[in-house]
Amino acid sequence: MKREILITKDGSTTIHLPDWNEQYHSTNGAIQEAYHVFIDAGLDKVIENNIDVVSILEIGFGTGLNAFITFLEGKKRNLKIDYFGVEAYPVIADEISKLNYVSELKAENNATIFKKMHTVSWEEKYQISTDFSLTKRKQFFQEITDENKFDLIYFDAFGATNQPELWTVEIFNKMFVALKQNGILTTYSAKGSVRRAMQEVGFAVERLPGPIGKREMLRGSKK
Repeated sequence: MKREILITKDGSTTIHLPDWNEQYHSTNGAIQEAYHVFIDAGLDKVIENNIDVVSILEIGFGTGLNAFITFLEGKKRNLKIDYFGVEAYPVIADEISKLNYVSELKAENNATIFKKMHTVSWEEKYQISTDFSLTKRKQFFQEITDENKFDLIYFDAFGATNQPELWTVEIFNKMFVALKQNGILTTYSAKGSVRRAMQEVGFAVERLPGPIGKREMLRGSKK
């Protein structure tokens, strides 16, 4: 499938799949979307529970943007983070080299961290820094079998239009089981079918204001 590097409206890059008319991030801004959906509505919400170590599962590791921003924001908040990124089709090195997240985030002092996130081995836990560990798992989402393991899930799969099988009751049940009690799942999607699937497996679902260019998004809690 053809893939292109695209500049989004906030100046940050994403990967565009023209055959699907799909991007890894919002064309209204990759960085602004990541902050709004996963940091503001996710990380900052879950740490209200005063967790010693925040365990995070990302569904769709992709370009590593969410992981890198979480690392940067975790440092600011003095958090210890145990991060797991699941990806069936890893982004290749040539594409990674064309992404401008380090410069756009003014994070040149942590450029080696972003590089490490993409060069460390899959299926092994790696201590990226004193307070941030990363485990990348190359697997399909349907293969996830974790139970009571995560405080927070970033659900960042490709949209339901192109991959409806990733937004089903079956998948959200796996997410619900993988979360600890009081854990949360946050996603950019606001589709009614997604909300109903989340509710069916037990999530308490909130509609929240979406990132720029999107009216709403969803957040689910495991009560």
